[in-house]
Amino acid sequence: MRALLSVYDKSGLVELAGGLVSLGWDLVASGGTAKVLADAGVIHSDIASMTGFGSLLSGRVKTLHPAVHAGILADRDNPDHMKDLEEQGIEPVDLVVCNLYPFGSDPSIEMIDIGGPTMVRASAKNFAHVGIIVSPQDYGSVLEELASAGRLSLQTRRRLARAAFAHTAAYDAAIVSWIDQGGLESSGTGGWGDRSGQDMAGVAGDADASTAVGTGTATGASVVGAGNHESAASARRGSGAVSESHLPPTIHLSLELASGLKYGENPHQRGARYRIYSQPGWLDATVQHAGRELSYINLFDAESAWWLAHELKNAGASDAGNGSDGSVDERNGIGDTGIGNGDSTGTVSVDTGGLASAVIVKHANPCGAAIGGDMAEAYRLALECDPVSAFGGVVALSGHCGVDVAAAMVDAPQADVIIAPSFDSQAIEMLVSRRKATRLLESPPPVRSPLAVRSLGDGFLVQDNDLVSLDVGHFQVVTEVGVPDDKWAGVKMAWIVCARTTSNAIVVVSHGQAVGVGAGQQSRVEAAEIAARKAGDRAVGGVAASDAFFPFRDGLDVLARAGVKVIVQPGGSVSDAAIVEAANEHGIAMVLTGERHFRH
Repeated sequence: MRALLSVYDKSGLVELAGGLVSLGWDLVASGGTAKVLADAGVIHSDIASMTGFGSLLSGRVKTLHPAVHAGILADRDNPDHMKDLEEQGIEPVDLVVCNLYPFGSDPSIEMIDIGGPTMVRASAKNFAHVGIIVSPQDYGSVLEELASAGRLSLQTRRRLARAAFAHTAAYDAAIVSWIDQGGLESSGTGGWGDRSGQDMAGVAGDADASTAVGTGTATGASVVGAGNHESAASARRGSGAVSESHLPPTIHLSLELASGLKYGENPHQRGARYRIYSQPGWLDATVQHAGRELSYINLFDAESAWWLAHELKNAGASDAGNGSDGSVDERNGIGDTGIGNGDSTGTVSVDTGGLASAVIVKHANPCGAAIGGDMAEAYRLALECDPVSAFGGVVALSGHCGVDVAAAMVDAPQADVIIAPSFDSQAIEMLVSRRKATRLLESPPPVRSPLAVRSLGDGFLVQDNDLVSLDVGHFQVVTEVGVPDDKWAGVKMAWIVCARTTSNAIVVVSHGQAVGVGAGQQSRVEAAEIAARKAGDRAVGGVAASDAFFPFRDGLDVLARAGVKVIVQPGGSVSDAAIVEAANEHGIAMVLTGERHFRH
């Protein structure tokens, strides 16, 4: 029996190779893999003894040779195949160990592996006769089966082949994404340099990240969506219903199982969280300190609350730098390019000078949101918005959860999830003693993909993620009454919270606190009525936001009667003039942002 080993991630390599040798296997290895085996004293042959060639083109060509691929691809049940091998003096290969460099960690031309994926795919294609291992996590089980049975079962080879194709699919998807982001434009064809000693015939991903895919169908999944440029272009040229856009002609998603969930939206639905292959995100860095297993809704609401808490914190920081005219100091807050001073992936990372925000989300909608001088104050203000709806919701704290915050939560309605950047150990004890089921999540700042993807039948809807602009320098005050200086912070807060509320949405805020939220109504006037009813007297002198324009004045009239003094909305209705006239009648200010924020 013969095995070909060519890996980048050398973890477990010596143990695997030594185990194979002890079972009577002959080993062939390439480049860096061969060096590791030689240093460890493991008997093997170099790939050059198989091909008759040394490494070419600074390592770009090493395993691309008929002696390698014929030995892998030969159908042992086909006499013509075996005759070809015999005539060419080629020995069959029964096991290939090869995994690919984690391209996402250092994308460049020279990190695009060619020989590795070719060997992996060839081995997986011929899984009827050849085993292929792409994850170190499978080394132990393979050795155990070989020791006990003398060979790998067809079921095992099929499982390993599936993992192999998932591995190469994910690798190609990462390259496509890099190219879509301008990778080929910014990267030259050189750059091999000190990588010339690496074994680029087959390079490995990080062992932990590849676990889910490497263990086969029970724990891993790879989803790859593909199309072709011509068909996409034809669709755009066809009926005219699809316009030209900057979105790519194909999107390739390769996902691996990150964690199981208690269940989906309902107990009869299965649920799990997947992540982009070999790219752990902020949720993977989240630590659960207490509570039950997370469910689909827990995570969905936690992400909504966590994102909004950071947006409000950043907006509060920008208020600290505002001039009297309400202009935004973009060194601190949210500018016209989107969120904070984060990177292109949407990372929220702004020093807010000690300002704190708290958000309570229930069924994907905020039922409480506030900015305060400290976390305890922010939480109390957020809870005051709608304490009844807060029961069983998700609480997101932009800052440390200390004893003072926990004390404020002890007698408050129970939260299913509390998420914060850090927890005091005593605060954890206090919260756990109140309700052991509450999940306490310690998380880094949230990150969002540039694109939002949602299933639609057997296809998908794709759009840019919705980023909220708070560049008030581009907002228009269109009424006779202007916006008082002390109301601009409320304008921004109302606009953010409303944008993160299900449409139709109306939000009323006052003094850094959301006091009324009308969410998910088919009628905008009903959304206004709900927000005004929940706000009560707290609406007097406050700011209201509408996620889309007012088609009629009835919704504005409701808010004016409630005592709101400023209304912010995108505008764009054929009735805009009448709506502005109504605002002037009521003596309230109106701000048009020019940007709608529907959320479904």
